[in-house]
Amino acid sequence: MVKKAFSAPGKALLVGGYLVLDPQYRSYVVALSSRMHAVVSQAAPCDKKGFKITIKSSQFNNDEWNYMVEGEAPFVVRELDGRKNPFAEKVVEVIMNYCQPAPNRMGDILVEIYSDPGYHSVGTSILKRNSYKEFRFHDETITKVPKTGLGSSAGLVTVLVSALLSIFKPNLDVGAEEDLVTIHNLSQVAHCQAQGKVGSGFDVAAAVFGSVMYQRFDPELINKLPAADSLHYGQALRQLIDETDWKFMHENITLPPGLRLIMGDVNNGSETTKLVAKVKTWYQQNIPRSLEIYQKINQGNVSFIEGIGKLVSLSKESPSEYSSMLESLNSGTDFESYDIFRQIRQAVEQIRSKFRLITNESGADIEPLVQTQLLDQSLNLKGVLTGVVPGAGGFDAISLIVTEKSDIPSQTQNDSNFSSVTWLNLRQQNMGVKDEVPEHYANFT
Repeated sequence: MVKKAFSAPGKALLVGGYLVLDPQYRSYVVALSSRMHAVVSQAAPCDKKGFKITIKSSQFNNDEWNYMVEGEAPFVVRELDGRKNPFAEKVVEVIMNYCQPAPNRMGDILVEIYSDPGYHSVGTSILKRNSYKEFRFHDETITKVPKTGLGSSAGLVTVLVSALLSIFKPNLDVGAEEDLVTIHNLSQVAHCQAQGKVGSGFDVAAAVFGSVMYQRFDPELINKLPAADSLHYGQALRQLIDETDWKFMHENITLPPGLRLIMGDVNNGSETTKLVAKVKTWYQQNIPRSLEIYQKINQGNVSFIEGIGKLVSLSKESPSEYSSMLESLNSGTDFESYDIFRQIRQAVEQIRSKFRLITNESGADIEPLVQTQLLDQSLNLKGVLTGVVPGAGGFDAISLIVTEKSDIPSQTQNDSNFSSVTWLNLRQQNMGVKDEVPEHYANFT
């Protein structure tokens, strides 16, 4: 029996929210240590006209989806029990039409999905572990457990694509740029089709490549694909994946040494699609003023990215000065006398102030009042450089850039302002999708 395993990181879009939908704007995406996992195995072929792909997650009340693959391209897969999971379904459909296997020569495939603690609110879940991994097991189905906004759907799609692709392409190497681009392109297609629209793709890019400076691809690349049941779909898909230059930027980045990310979950996720729809409507109704506001946000984004870059350079060129700066930040004394710290804080405040304006005018809760208060209070904590509601905003977990030495949970332990916050045990992780050891996913107790 063939057995392989892969994982992909979550993400926090620190700057670039909403503007990332336009290819002209840069965004800054930090990949996180909480990862999605897929363990794939294939039974020996048997003499039958089709094969079954089972995708299951024992973490969520034994959620399971069974897809039958029969006939020939174009493959339109069907779930045997009528159960809906658009992301899993589209991955299966995209991979089948890209790889175009002969169903009568295939053995059944099983993919087991796991998600690290951090993707979902803790609730009444039970922590189970073995010698290698630990996961939280919930008594509800996955649709009923609140998400924290780390990009679970992008992570799921990326590891599913990697797992299934490895069955049909046994020499798949997730350490090779060419194979990573293939995984990225397939994942973007599946993710966009599952959502019913072409998103910006930054979450998939982070899941595949890790922490990146990102500028999106042209959405028409995916929009121009024929319908999945079209006779030309497989050929068009292969051409798009293998022969087309998507012209997107994914430059690997890292937070400056001595700084890390911490996220605070308020146990109340957001529906990104609804937020985006409201902001789009507001933007169209307020041109050219809305464009001017976007340009102000972009100025803040660029200033933030430049400030982070200056810190990385300073840490290499003048380690002692850099160390003193971190100490002042950690102690909470006089750190705003440093120009770079002040630049980063002012850049983020410029971004946040414009998003608060859009919140008030559009009705989209990009930075609702409760999150404004939480971020403002967080800026008073020792060791905190800055903080945002990442991505599309809303009630997802807040992100703070803090010093490695800071202990945010202990500072906020008895503070009523933070009584609703659960600090997630996360850190930056530069690596995107990677191989795992299949045997590390057994015997959780």
